[in-house]
Amino acid sequence: TDAEASTRKKTFAEVQTERLDQAERSVLIKCPSKLNEKKLLQYLSSHGNVKSHFFFENRGISALIEFSEKSSIASLQDAVGIPGASQHHVVPFKSRLFTFTLKNPMSQHMEETPLQLSPQCHIPVKDLIQKLCLADSISSQMYILLNEYQLTEENIKLRFLACSLVRDFARAYFPDSTVKPFGSSVNTFGKLGSDVDMFLDFHDAGKHATKMKKGPFEMEYQMKRLPSERLATQRILSVIGDCLDNFGPGCVNVQKILNARCPLVKFSHQPTGFQCDLSVSNSIATRSSELLYIYGCLDSRVRALVFTIRCWARVHGLTNSAPGTWITNFSLTMMVMFFLQRRSPPVIPTLDQLKELADEKDKHVIGGYDCSFVSDLRKIKPTKNTETLDVLLGEFFEYFGNFDFRKNSINLRKGKEVNKPESSPLYIWNPFEQDLNISKNVNQPQLEKFVAMARESAWILQKEDKTQQMISKEPWGLASLLIPFGKSNSSRMKNRMKGIGSETIRSLLDSLRLNDANSQQKAVGK
Repeated sequence: TDAEASTRKKTFAEVQTERLDQAERSVLIKCPSKLNEKKLLQYLSSHGNVKSHFFFENRGISALIEFSEKSSIASLQDAVGIPGASQHHVVPFKSRLFTFTLKNPMSQHMEETPLQLSPQCHIPVKDLIQKLCLADSISSQMYILLNEYQLTEENIKLRFLACSLVRDFARAYFPDSTVKPFGSSVNTFGKLGSDVDMFLDFHDAGKHATKMKKGPFEMEYQMKRLPSERLATQRILSVIGDCLDNFGPGCVNVQKILNARCPLVKFSHQPTGFQCDLSVSNSIATRSSELLYIYGCLDSRVRALVFTIRCWARVHGLTNSAPGTWITNFSLTMMVMFFLQRRSPPVIPTLDQLKELADEKDKHVIGGYDCSFVSDLRKIKPTKNTETLDVLLGEFFEYFGNFDFRKNSINLRKGKEVNKPESSPLYIWNPFEQDLNISKNVNQPQLEKFVAMARESAWILQKEDKTQQMISKEPWGLASLLIPFGKSNSSRMKNRMKGIGSETIRSLLDSLRLNDANSQQKAVGK
């Protein structure tokens, strides 16, 4: 659509700013069970123009209301009361979360109107497989999967609102601070139901630089000094974590994990239904989010392939939401990007090529690492590669099924296989912090399981007789790859494992058994 084409061309920073601004003008309302939509909007309009709204299910019906003017919120807040303290005493923090109930439900329930609810989670895999069987090509199957799993406009608004509500707390202490989402909420690869990663940012550097040049004095704030940045981060998060825990409406299960490599506060935000992770500004994570945003915007095949591979990996227990020795979604995404850089002609440019296109305002050096790359999508030449997703999917499995992991590492800067700098089973260069391996956690059995599954999948796609399967109503194409393999073809699987060291076979089979049970429960449970 034209609208989508125009939003797709905005820079990452423009999209962020726009969404944060939208969130500042939004409120969240828990609605009465018998609701007349027109009446609700009519009432809200008495406080100012409602620019957009949607309803969703979250222990009852909720509505996100976006006003045109921020002042409408203050006007509405003036009309809202504090809950009576009959059995509970309340913490009188006035947020942008409200509960509406009908004053005299009897006279009004006659007018209840059916509401359109916007889904906040994706369909289970078994329902997805049925939908995929109706498609006419693997390519259209992949786009169906993408449409079912990707974040919707409404879900993105809800994510930014969750950040904005946390920001209201942070501002009590740090009036200029912002809270911004990073990672999958903003990089175009987020899936419905995923956590919201957010960080607290204190630097609005741009504004200040110009003003500071004026006048005869060097001027600075007196601030508390601490021996390390890490300690400052821990203190700030500790206090804001306590704040959310003690005063935050609907913030439950607050956990402060301050000794992690990246200190964070985990909590569950009931009003929006998100699991949230709050950390302090991490510029490199923001650059990674923007890099993926650029790749995701350049060509529609990129996102379709990433979503497909991630869903495939989850079904086969190659990835897991718990941390461990398996491949992470981030590593998997980077492997897809690398594969697309290696096509001839390439589907997406290398990071070095994006860096060459960068101008002055794109220059970013963070902690001694050069993180510069072009931000304006229009400067990047479109790809000349015309391969279909049918071809790319088969070739992905073929490529990694035969990749020399013992010798080679994956480097997205150069878009080349380079010798491994150290002996981790899987070595993927961190695109920005050049001395880090983003897949250091992956062990040999997990990598071998990935290779085996990739070979098996390549084999299934090559051997397949699509017309026959469509006639006999069997799952075909992508659908046949989303059914755990152990079920029907364990003998073939054993052949696939030939040439894989026998000492890991046992642990591999154990993890297959374990993961099969797990992944079935997960697939059903999600």
